[in-house]
Amino acid sequence: MSGQDGAYLARLLLSKGYSVHGASRDAQTSTFSSLRRLGIFDDVRLESTTITDFRSVLQTMRRVKPDEIYNLAGQSSVGLSFEQPVETLESISVGTLNLLEAIRFTERPIRFYNAGSGECFGDAPEPADESTAFRPRSPYAVAKAAAHWEVANYCEAYKLFACTGILFNHESPLRAERFVTRKIVSAACRLARGSGERLRLGDTSIQRDWGWAPEYVEAMWLMLQQPSPDSYVIATGHSYTLEEFVGCAFAQVGLDWREHVDIDRSLFRPSDITYSRANPAKAAERLSWRACYAMPDVVRMMVEAEMEGLA
Repeated sequence: MSGQDGAYLARLLLSKGYSVHGASRDAQTSTFSSLRRLGIFDDVRLESTTITDFRSVLQTMRRVKPDEIYNLAGQSSVGLSFEQPVETLESISVGTLNLLEAIRFTERPIRFYNAGSGECFGDAPEPADESTAFRPRSPYAVAKAAAHWEVANYCEAYKLFACTGILFNHESPLRAERFVTRKIVSAACRLARGSGERLRLGDTSIQRDWGWAPEYVEAMWLMLQQPSPDSYVIATGHSYTLEEFVGCAFAQVGLDWREHVDIDRSLFRPSDITYSRANPAKAAERLSWRACYAMPDVVRMMVEAEMEGLA
């Protein structure tokens, strides 16, 4: 519950009258800064749970007796996954397997949501939908693909209500600065205040489908309210280059990005997705979910929050 999506999802569930329990490796020492920023820290119950330890997961599940479980855990940075592939694979794939096995073991009618990723598709030749083959190009994407098929297997073999949301990039002021989108927005805002720094970026020609995180957590909730489990691609359906993202962020503060940005080849990933675009038609048809905000809106809201000191 300590990350961007966990905080927004907790706020959504609280607004719907849920009793919300959130897990962290050490709930006593975690700052939960995102929950505090949203003003909901005192409204949730915190549980110390090690997701890679089956016994820890099972004990928490027996104690809380949940009706719904949203699995947002695991190492979440694509770039960092190249440096920490083992931790990435274990925290995502083993963690997901432990949750599924614990649900099966307790024999309770728990509905399970798994956070998938559009990264699994790699360089898909056409806008990716639920039938597009996975071609992962990072340790992170490999781990997410493994977790996706674990969920599909448990759903089919053990009749669990388990589904995966295949979410494409989604951002907000709660993003950590290790993510390039927040790094760009924060640098642009500092430069607008006269920092005089240089922003170093990797490959700005890559294209991504960027959405607004608070909208995407609603899609997670909707998936668990359906009569039967299924997987859904969640995205805006529109892609932009990272260069366009940078240009938009700097334009928001009245600057020309070309005067402040250096391309640093040492920041290029060993392998990367050149083009990423989604087809979220199934979510629109079955969940009645559509993204209201595209990349320019997302950048504007992130910059506004940063300049107002809310990020």
